[in-house]
Amino acid sequence: MVSKLRIEYANPSNLSDSIVIDYRLRSTSIVKRWLEKVAQAQELYTIDDSARFYGFGSYEVQVKDALDRINHNITVINLHKQIITRTLTDINDQDTLNYLHNIFEIHHGLLDQQDDEDWLLLPESVKYALADLNLCVHRCESVARGAEPRHVVTWYGLPKTDILELEDYDRVQYTWTAGTVFLNYVEIGKTLEDLTFDNDQYIAAGAFQPFRHYSADFVVRFFEQTPAQAAEKRAIIEQYYRDHKSFFGEWHTHYKPGNIPVADIVGAVPFAELESRQYVKSVNFIQE
Repeated sequence: MVSKLRIEYANPSNLSDSIVIDYRLRSTSIVKRWLEKVAQAQELYTIDDSARFYGFGSYEVQVKDALDRINHNITVINLHKQIITRTLTDINDQDTLNYLHNIFEIHHGLLDQQDDEDWLLLPESVKYALADLNLCVHRCESVARGAEPRHVVTWYGLPKTDILELEDYDRVQYTWTAGTVFLNYVEIGKTLEDLTFDNDQYIAAGAFQPFRHYSADFVVRFFEQTPAQAAEKRAIIEQYYRDHKSFFGEWHTHYKPGNIPVADIVGAVPFAELESRQYVKSVNFIQE
């Protein structure tokens, strides 16, 4: 019986310089289904961005990296067709970030909508830039809001067709300890929590996408969220929902803020070792 997730973290400039961290899998039905998705992803695809880490390094370095990434994508997209009229110069410019996310929603499309002729005719570099624009928006938001340390593992090509079961939402957590592994949000759009804190004036109704689909994708959070922090955020989210109920409609279970955990780190987070090893070299599962 598989009992642990094992991730090998390497120095991106020297992959032989690596460490291994184990995470004990939780015993829930969604974990079993998630393991099947990871096995499928590893058989058919490679990890999209093995260096997708957040919250490491100085604030100044993170700001420069986030701005460089997002403006590079804007340049690539506009060289093909001038559709973006802004660049980002301030990491705290949430209005421009919302505008850029809307560009992504319109020109990339929502989940599994990348099959129309206009999309298929785009150069691969532009497709990548449009997809990455979304990630860059969220990276900028993350840095602006304090960028707690974490990393995300995704397999972009894997179809996102599986939907969470109603009882899976009973597993949603809004508090956690450092080193908890969660299912990653795979929808294209924004959740109730996103809208609460983004104050997005551009988003279309169809781009409000609660966490319903799941995939192999996961996030490892190397920071904790305490009950006090969780209570404060939940109160803000619940008030936002009440203030905008005409937009959201009646409450649904899948509106529930939080994420579904699948594993927990064995031991403490080795921050010193991770500082120079922000590259996921391998993802494996082991038996005890």
